[in-house]
Formats: sequence, C-alpha cells, structure tokens
Amino acid sequence: MDAKTLCLAVLTKGDASGYEIKKALEEPPLGHFQDTGFGSIYPALTKLTEEGLVEGTAMAQEKRPDKKVYSITETGRQTLLEALMEPPAPDRYRSDFLFVLFLGHLLPVARLSEVIDGRIAYYEEQIARMEECCLDDRPAGQRLVHGFGLAMYRAAVQYLLENRAMLRSGAANAPPALVAE
Repeated sequence: MDAKTLCLAVLTKGDASGYEIKKALEEPPLGHFQDTGFGSIYPALTKLTEEGLVEGTAMAQEKRPDKKVYSITETGRQTLLEALMEPPAPDRYRSDFLFVLFLGHLLPVARLSEVIDGRIAYYEEQIARMEECCLDDRPAGQRLVHGFGLAMYRAAVQYLLENRAMLRSGAANAPPALVAE
C-alpha cells in the first residue's frame, strides 16, 4: 500500500495529526503490515488534502506551534474502499534476523545461538502479549489477522526450536577464515 492509502486507513479510526498517524503506523496492529516514515506521510497528507480526500484543521497548542489535525472526507473513504478492492501486491518480507541467519555459517556458534535464542524469546513475548488481547468486540477481519499473526509467531518458534541445531552445526563447520572470533 502506498502512504496515501495508509494515511486514509488510519483516519478511518478518527481525526489525527501527522505525528499521530505516524505513531499509529509504527505500533501494533498497523505497524506489523507496512513501513512508512515522516518523509512519506507529510507529502501524502499534502496530496490527500489537495485531492479533497482529507481536510486539515490547525489546532492551537499551549507553548507549542499549532498542529494540523486531519480528518477523512467521504470522498477519501470511497477512495480507500476502491484501493482495498484492488488485488493486494505479493508480500515482501524484510528481516535483519533472516539476513543474519542466511549468513550464519560465518558466525561463531555462541553468537548464532544468542541470535536464535533472542528471537525465540522475542516471539514468545509477542505470543504472550497477543494471547492477552480481548477481541470480542473487533471485526472478523481484525480477529482473523490477529490469529494469523499468532499462528506465524508460533510456527516461527517451533521451526527455530526444531532447526537451530542445524544452524549451529553449519556455523561450527564454517571454514576458520570465515568465522569471526
């Protein structure tokens, strides 16, 4: 999704400033789907305003400059719906963790073990946090995505637990000149 569509999606939940939109796109649940930064959000909001898809209102703040709060227009809602009707692009998965594992044969076994064990702990924390969520009042799509996320984290933990010995043995068998000490 492009930044304009992401901004429209956030604004369906209520009025927000550019900063609040950025925070909503960084934090769960939306932060799991796309990466976007201030460098794309503010130009997107400018274009959305020019196209009549959002309206911006300056709000006075004490001891701070005015902030602009955006709201989605009916045309913006229709544009978002049209964007959601398009077939989604294939998923692109970027992961520093998988990059490190891909080159794990270059690492000392102890470091590779730290990386794997750290990621397992992270996934287990995410699972525990997600299991505490009450989704009774959420739309079916949000419940489905939540369940999908849980399934992905659980599968990742299981896979790493079952296969970390293979990764460790690969690191142990790397040529000495390639293994960092």
